[in-house]
Amino acid sequence: MKLNYTIKIGYRMALFLSILLTYNTHAVNFDANLTDFDQNKKNKVTGLVKDNYGALPGVHVIVKQTNVATSTDLDGKFTIEVAKGQTLVFSMIGFEDKTITYQSGNNFNIVLNQKTSTLDEIVVNAGYYSVKDRERTGSIARVTAKDIELQPINNPLQALQGRTPGVSITEHSGVPGGGIDIEIRGQNFMGLQNSGRNNPFYIIDGVPFLSDALGTNNGNLSYEILQAKISPLNAINPSDIESIEILKDADATAIYGSRGANGVVLITTKKGTQSKTSFTISSTTSFSKVPKFLDMMNTQQYIKMREEAYLNANASFPANAYDINGVWDKNRYTNWQKELIGDTATAQETSLGIRGGNEFSNFNINYSHSESTTVFPTDKGYKRNSALMSYNYMSKNKKLSVNSSTLYSNQSNNLPTADLTKQSLTLAPNAPSLYDKNGEINWQDGTFRNPMANLKSSYENKTSTIILNSSISYALIENLNAKINIGYTNNHLEERVLIPHTIFNPAANLTSERSESNLSNQKSQSFIIEPQLAYNLSFKKHSLNTLIGFSYQQNDNESDQIRAKNFSSNAFIKNIGAAKEQLIVSTGKNQYKYASVFARINYSYAQKYIVNLTARRDGSSRFGDDYKFGNFGAIGAAWIFSKENFAKNISWLSFGKLRTSYGITGSDNIGDYAYLDTYTINRYQYNDQVTLSPTALYNPKFKWENTTKFEIATELSFFNDRLNTTIAYYNNRSSDQLIGTTLPSTTGFNSISGNSPAVVENKGWEFSIFSQNIKTKNFSWTTDFNLSFPKNELVSYPGLEQGTESSKYVIGKPIQIIKMYKYQGLDPKTGEFTFYDYNGDGKITSLDKEHTVSLAPKFHGGLHNTISYKNLSLDFLFYFVKKDNYNINKYYNSPGAAMLNLPSAMNDYHSSSNPNATYMPAIYNNPKNSLQINYTESDATISDASYIRLKNVALSYVMKIPKIKVESLRLSLQGQNLWTITSYKGMDPEFVSFGYLPPLRTISFSAQLTF
Repeated sequence: MKLNYTIKIGYRMALFLSILLTYNTHAVNFDANLTDFDQNKKNKVTGLVKDNYGALPGVHVIVKQTNVATSTDLDGKFTIEVAKGQTLVFSMIGFEDKTITYQSGNNFNIVLNQKTSTLDEIVVNAGYYSVKDRERTGSIARVTAKDIELQPINNPLQALQGRTPGVSITEHSGVPGGGIDIEIRGQNFMGLQNSGRNNPFYIIDGVPFLSDALGTNNGNLSYEILQAKISPLNAINPSDIESIEILKDADATAIYGSRGANGVVLITTKKGTQSKTSFTISSTTSFSKVPKFLDMMNTQQYIKMREEAYLNANASFPANAYDINGVWDKNRYTNWQKELIGDTATAQETSLGIRGGNEFSNFNINYSHSESTTVFPTDKGYKRNSALMSYNYMSKNKKLSVNSSTLYSNQSNNLPTADLTKQSLTLAPNAPSLYDKNGEINWQDGTFRNPMANLKSSYENKTSTIILNSSISYALIENLNAKINIGYTNNHLEERVLIPHTIFNPAANLTSERSESNLSNQKSQSFIIEPQLAYNLSFKKHSLNTLIGFSYQQNDNESDQIRAKNFSSNAFIKNIGAAKEQLIVSTGKNQYKYASVFARINYSYAQKYIVNLTARRDGSSRFGDDYKFGNFGAIGAAWIFSKENFAKNISWLSFGKLRTSYGITGSDNIGDYAYLDTYTINRYQYNDQVTLSPTALYNPKFKWENTTKFEIATELSFFNDRLNTTIAYYNNRSSDQLIGTTLPSTTGFNSISGNSPAVVENKGWEFSIFSQNIKTKNFSWTTDFNLSFPKNELVSYPGLEQGTESSKYVIGKPIQIIKMYKYQGLDPKTGEFTFYDYNGDGKITSLDKEHTVSLAPKFHGGLHNTISYKNLSLDFLFYFVKKDNYNINKYYNSPGAAMLNLPSAMNDYHSSSNPNATYMPAIYNNPKNSLQINYTESDATISDASYIRLKNVALSYVMKIPKIKVESLRLSLQGQNLWTITSYKGMDPEFVSFGYLPPLRTISFSAQLTF
């Protein structure tokens, strides 16, 4: 009771601090003497800012310790008011700041010196600390707002595809509001792909956020439309993000202990700036289409196949063969892909922002509203409202700093209950029209199951998300800083599936008593508090940075699902209480507690020898008393050899570093209460009493999963940093896998939670190159290239052959393998599919599913170019993958045996005139048609799905209109998924689950006005 009361107080403190710190929507000068200059006479001064090449537009000109600021126009000119004794600061990215103290005069000529290397100044976020990119000992990839803003996307993870080595991104569907699959250096842990066991750890502005997909394990109401995989990061507006850092190796992730095994994704939102208050209005309009339709049989081919099937079976056309018995027009043709998934999806996003501040306080506020439709023939779609507020303050003596951010998002999605892609591919090409002459749904006298009727049912969800963060830091004494970070998150997903009786043929005379409503809720809230102490010391050539901290987090989750039937009217279908039949399908409530202590010691000598030590001790409520705590840590080291005397004379070498790391991270991702005896309530009663059934056995002896990570890498820069390369090799081994241990059936349980002795290895090479190809005053061209070669392998698994896991895993193979039949071709004599008989018993049974196929990528990468001429810029990104995936044979059905259309390639079926065909003959009720099951579970359904895709193109023009005080007007034309080079014969080679809507081709137009 006392603990719960404390937690509630903590929640309220976090909420109160965040509201208090974000309440002011303008920069405030807390120190009264900052306004003393206002008492002096101010003079209007003008000037010109230039470099060695000429005038510099966009230079920030700030009166120090005030809110007075401006920027230079296209000709490098500026005008500002300043009083005698005040200091003017001129700053611009890539140039050294310049300060002058104003005494007199009305006109100034300022010359800025270009920095010898801007790369020396890049600072990356490593979570609990920041580090200069060139001094880091770990592997951290970074994507900034500059790249994110170029893409018409809804989810921040989409911005990572093709831009970061070692990170694989796959979209689940082209339906808005869906899921994104992300893997950082492969899959470490065994288990189902949708279990979330290989998800990275997300942190937004220092606050842990949901990693698992929403809508899973709570009725799976979105399974048929969104695959029950709703990304929690849909709540984040990509335009609100300043940077995304991906932590990969042990040095970077070990400080997060048991949460860092699958990598860490740090998302930093935009903050205020030291500049005059500015307003930004932006608007984007997008249009999206399915990029490619599958080539299906036309009516002539389809009717021929169907009629041959009955002719070869010596059978007459049955009464329900409407497509060929004369009920439907055999000359009618409809391209159902155009009808059902051929619409143009539109999206509109509008945002309004305000930001500004001085060197002591700044703020940023942004509100965004977006709406998206689908390619389905309906006006239903996805909406999101999001707001970001941040406020930062630093005292004049720079001892106290306060940073606060609040992110709120509200989403709603109104979609069909099922993806229409499968129906568009299987519906007979001569099926009747969708609507009759009166514009009503056409049932064709009860012979046509009209897909438009399904649009009367709906899947709806509403998601509200809030993320609060407050961070207070104070310099206790010189070099010693105390900091406390407080965060709170709340996420609520409400899902509904509404199935009114009107989806059925009115001839059935059904009423609303047949209508059904499903409602599920999933609530999650989390509180975290992290006090920290940091001590930094520098003397002579030595530099020491230390950090120690404590972390406590509590997650509370609730879920429920209710099903209702038999309504008096469809007007009440959303009111569960109005139904005559109600069933509580499930309810759940669980709590997760997590406490840790962590530390870091970083030592540097002469800025060329660097050692970084990190350690963490985690405690988790998911383990029994004997294994409640786990220890994790890492060591990283770097040698900047370009600072050695032998390298200083190498004129073409600008920078050289060799780094390595080794350490242990882990995971407690097994779910709550897994070590306890657990029970579930039965739906049926005994003697009018509620009964329980056991669901899991007590096992307090299982312990933390461990992942040992090793990496060695070199970073090189040539020709004054115009060419930069990174080459890295990594090897990660994961052990003590937390998966079910198989039990004899006599125990009444299939398995018990425990540690498997299996060891999974992920290793590979990563390459990245950045090149400044051309750089002049008006023209520049840069190129980014990255390439990754991941390899996943089950290294060992003692006792594998004696357990049921042998049907899923093979030692020496990746853990993502699929065991299939080995297809050996079509017998030209019999017209039957043949398969390899692995056990040699003369029969093809499930025991012969021994051929292994991996769908894991063999390599992937990206090529990004930016070309700029004056105010015009062109960005384009190519993304490429080498992998296998399911092909059109997964759609295979015995030719003509059912009223289903097939891909046109399947017109090559066996006959006396075509003995060397690809597919079995068209014969209705052929006993051998059962071979189609073996065929669709064979490697015949797997083929090369490699592709090169023009992932993103952005053409932008920026102008300034100082006469009307317009600081910037950016006009952009953007494209996504524009062009794909592939030998893959399906609709699109990028998918996780077969048969859903592929990623869409998008063209967008945007305008952004800043004044």
